[in-house]
Amino acid sequence: MKFDPSTMEHPDIYKVLSGVVVPRPIAWVSTFGPDGVPNVAPYSFFQPITPSPPHISFSAGSRDGQKKDTERNIEETGDFVVNIVNADIARRMAISALDFAPEQDEFEATGLTIEPSDVVSAPRVAEAPANLECQVRQMIPIGDERYGATLIIGEVVQFHVRDDLVLEQGRIDFKTLDAVGRLAGDWYCSTSEQYELPRARYQRELSDWFE
Repeated sequence: MKFDPSTMEHPDIYKVLSGVVVPRPIAWVSTFGPDGVPNVAPYSFFQPITPSPPHISFSAGSRDGQKKDTERNIEETGDFVVNIVNADIARRMAISALDFAPEQDEFEATGLTIEPSDVVSAPRVAEAPANLECQVRQMIPIGDERYGATLIIGEVVQFHVRDDLVLEQGRIDFKTLDAVGRLAGDWYCSTSEQYELPRARYQRELSDWFE
């Protein structure tokens, strides 16, 4: 089938886009509001951009044409933390996606523990296996006022990784990490099954084929 987004309604476009771009990593973004209320919310339009200096990005969509608390807080403070979600805390992540009022504390509502950051003002989720302290570098509005989003680019100024996840030479044990990915709707997946697609071997196979 073919889908022409110029002829489709927003919900139908989202269903196709979020259904084929899977799995997506989850940026569980924590911030402080201007009144000091902590906020944490998940965003699955999230990716790393550069390794050195390290930059990540996520997009924050609007709700009924209004900015979400996360975006407003980042505009106010200039920083945020991306908390990595694993299977142990996936349920609390899903609860934090509910529509809380700005004055409500999502940490308290989801039973999470606030951990101070080293560099930025935003809080960390203590239960998360890894945290990325970020300072904002760019905030780019994209799309229309009702259904658009803001692409938020941050530089990672401090990594926190649970001790048992760090292997030799700084590699991360992604099997033990057991990170959760977003699929579509209420569906998620984990990294409990892994397999290799070795590039070097395929390169040799191509070389043999063309000789």
